[in-house]
Amino acid sequence: MHEILLRQISIVSVSVLNLAITFWYCWLTYKQKIKPALAMWIFFTVAVGISLTTYMRSDHFSLLDNILNTTDLVLTISVSVAIYLFGDHSSRFSRFDKGCLIAVVMIVLFWFITQNHVITHSLTQIILVIAYFPVIRRLWKTRENGESFVIWTGMLLAPILSLLSSKGMLATVYSVRAIICIVILLVLMLRVEFLKAKKTVPDK
Repeated sequence: MHEILLRQISIVSVSVLNLAITFWYCWLTYKQKIKPALAMWIFFTVAVGISLTTYMRSDHFSLLDNILNTTDLVLTISVSVAIYLFGDHSSRFSRFDKGCLIAVVMIVLFWFITQNHVITHSLTQIILVIAYFPVIRRLWKTRENGESFVIWTGMLLAPILSLLSSKGMLATVYSVRAIICIVILLVLMLRVEFLKAKKTVPDK
């Protein structure tokens, strides 16, 4: 009974968090407060979709058994549509985006040929890790933070809570991968803010 209650709390909490993040991100895009690249979010949608499909095909799992991956797909699709309708239409696929998409296509071909859901899912997680590199590189080199602490903290809470309801190794891998990537990102964001505050302190 206790485990069932924890699972229900986890599913509801993750769903509410990710839906709130989805709404907020789409609203900021609509208001032109942020200018996310459509190319990158289309890539995210494809990668997250492959991750969820291979997870469900690996065993008799349902959408609720990996609630983080399920709601992440809703998030990426919604944000992609919002960017297409209200965002900056001048953005193009960068060389990095094209490289990631080529890698995803190769992974899909591997999946079709081998039908190995576990390896395909693992390869997709590696691609989703690589997708963070441009943001990490920008934070490290420019020392300017254009990301929201509120949104990324919410994105960190979601995978942590999802571990209470995840079923199977692949769902756990998906959540842990997200936690590690977001923690690194938040640390770099804090580093930027610390360096900025240090500059504003007058020398004695």
